[in-house]
Amino acid sequence: MALTAGIVGLPNVGKSTLFNAITKSTVEAANYPFATIDPNVGVVEVPDERLDKLSDLYQPKKTIPTTFEFTDIAGIVKGASKGEGLGNKFLANIREVDAICHVVRCFNDGNITHVSGKIDPAEDIETINLELILADLESVSKRYEKVTKMAKSKDHDAVVEAEAMKKVKDALEAGQSARTVDLTEEEYPFIKQMYLLTMKPVLYVANVQEDDAATGNDYVELVRDIAAQDDAEVVVVSAKIEEELATLDEEDRDMFLEDLGMEQSGLDVLIQQAYTLLGLETFFTAGEPEVRAWTFRKGMRAPQAAGVIHSDFERGFIRAETVSYDDLIELGSTQAAKEHGKYRSEGKDYVVQDGDVMLFRFNV
Repeated sequence: MALTAGIVGLPNVGKSTLFNAITKSTVEAANYPFATIDPNVGVVEVPDERLDKLSDLYQPKKTIPTTFEFTDIAGIVKGASKGEGLGNKFLANIREVDAICHVVRCFNDGNITHVSGKIDPAEDIETINLELILADLESVSKRYEKVTKMAKSKDHDAVVEAEAMKKVKDALEAGQSARTVDLTEEEYPFIKQMYLLTMKPVLYVANVQEDDAATGNDYVELVRDIAAQDDAEVVVVSAKIEEELATLDEEDRDMFLEDLGMEQSGLDVLIQQAYTLLGLETFFTAGEPEVRAWTFRKGMRAPQAAGVIHSDFERGFIRAETVSYDDLIELGSTQAAKEHGKYRSEGKDYVVQDGDVMLFRFNV
């Protein structure tokens, strides 16, 4: 399932360091703007303790987590919408992702240059958001001009589209993102097909120093206030800590987190939040050969979820045998779930739920 979250931010806020930790890979993390020119794409495992518990239950030969993609995009600067700092290329990279992880610098360090010469999360967020808004405004204004002429003929679709474009244009001109606009069910498809940057869901990532990883700081609170106005979530991460954690084995990693007063790494929270932001959920297949997590879009019906495994499963779908993760763990086995009436046979209209443990019956 090719969905990806793009890591964006001003230069030198910690994007590439964070990406290194996310993918346990090495991309250039240099102390100057535009160290990353082409986007780096990395596939990450989605941490899920349910997979571990299912493995304990089934003792399979293989355990396979589900994954999705992060893209590290070069730093944006003021004027990007007009091409400053290779802005056109970077904005095009953002257009190709499904959600935005906006990294904001929330730490002081005289050794790491800030592109504007001072630490101000509010100004940093405004700089990036404004560039995305200006880029969208250019696209919407062109389309609005064209569709208003078409609407004069009283063509129904053109009239609806013109109204939708005007709503979004007015919001953008007021400095608001397109995702804040209240669109009708009929208007939404016209805006969706524009692939606007400010329609993408956003997760703010507050990058802090090690001492603030567990508690946050005043900068983080400022980011939270801004995110609340944008109906967005905030994850606190110390990119330096996460990069170090990525090099440790599980036992040392747990000890390090305990020393820091953290139950879970900021990176794990980020991955989980980004996964949710993309509207993704997880179902499982489980047996002695393999226990595996699979990613599906929230709201998918059983045949489409079967197609995530293999197209033949969807094409020849007969039924899905399913039990919820909670029921399975509580009862201890598939047989016990059957005996207690918790193991169900579901048809083509069944909407798959997060945590379903499934066996698909098909015939091709």
